[in-house]
Amino acid sequence: MNVLRYLIQKEFIQIFRNKAILPMMTILPILQLLVLTSAASNEVKLVNMVVLDKDQSEFSRTLLQTIRANERFKEVGYPLSHKEAFSYLESSAADIVLEIPKDFEKHLMRKEGTELQLLINATNGQQATIGSGYLGAIIRQFNKGILPKISAIPKTPAAQLAIHSRYWYNPDLAYDKFMAPGILAQLTALLTIILSAMNTVRERELGTIEQLNVTPIKKWQFILGKLVPFLCIGIVLVIVGITFSKLIFSIPIRGSIFLLLGYAILNIIAVLGLGLFISNFANTQQQAIFVAFFFIIIFVLMSGLFTPIDSMPIWAQKLTIPNPLAHFISVSRKVLMKGSGIWDIRFEILYTLILALFFNSIAIWSYKKQV
Repeated sequence: MNVLRYLIQKEFIQIFRNKAILPMMTILPILQLLVLTSAASNEVKLVNMVVLDKDQSEFSRTLLQTIRANERFKEVGYPLSHKEAFSYLESSAADIVLEIPKDFEKHLMRKEGTELQLLINATNGQQATIGSGYLGAIIRQFNKGILPKISAIPKTPAAQLAIHSRYWYNPDLAYDKFMAPGILAQLTALLTIILSAMNTVRERELGTIEQLNVTPIKKWQFILGKLVPFLCIGIVLVIVGITFSKLIFSIPIRGSIFLLLGYAILNIIAVLGLGLFISNFANTQQQAIFVAFFFIIIFVLMSGLFTPIDSMPIWAQKLTIPNPLAHFISVSRKVLMKGSGIWDIRFEILYTLILALFFNSIAIWSYKKQV
């Protein structure tokens, strides 16, 4: 145990002596948490729209007034022809072109079918899908509102089915409360994997690792001595990140903080094992960073942070099982926002435990100690 204690003490001394690593471990994660949580949002707040009104009737004007009452839509032009309206899409000046056909009001008054055409700029798929959904909901509301004007409504209408929706866990649909736990998990996992991947390589570049190789320390002691200091740093990052997220973004904390910290320790151990495995094969810090970023890109894109895992193809959903970041994000959202208990995150715990054992085992196995 004395050998392990001296190794851990050495690692802490090296970390605190490195003036470049300290800001990377403290200031930068907090700044990234604040910036990314505020900027990363799936909410579509503004949709640029042009309207080609070929009818110029009372009903068409009523429809436009209904749309203008919604702050999400901004009219950027008033084309007089289909060609002119399409030019707005070509120049990306508009996201949606709403075309109201001629005799729109006449067909409605005669109870004949009529159609509205939406031309949607789908270069941004999310903007197109959500924007057209917003506009479709407004048009359906308008259609419901004009029915009394064009239909004979009986005095005693039949009972209708009413639907009332409630949003659980995030009733205001605030994206910062949804993104903050995910961003926190991402920054913690990615920072620890980069630092651990650079650590052994840095000693190899400085030549100090040769002094360790000639000592009688075992390989598992070497890896554990590298792991413990960065594990402590990761725990501090999680605690500080949760504190800042609560103070600035008012994220809900409905579950057990100790449960989240316990899982965070397990997840960070898994990530550190992967970082140390990368470090064993890299010859320079640049190589370690490049390899680490290869895994980071895959982890982030397939973590469910920006794209729901359930929306991915089946083969991609299965590939998220060996992704520790995906499990970290899932657990942080479940515990903080839903108040989930240990039974609710049992599969994430099991997968992460397997990953921790696997990554650290191959890290110990791959470390070449030459005496």
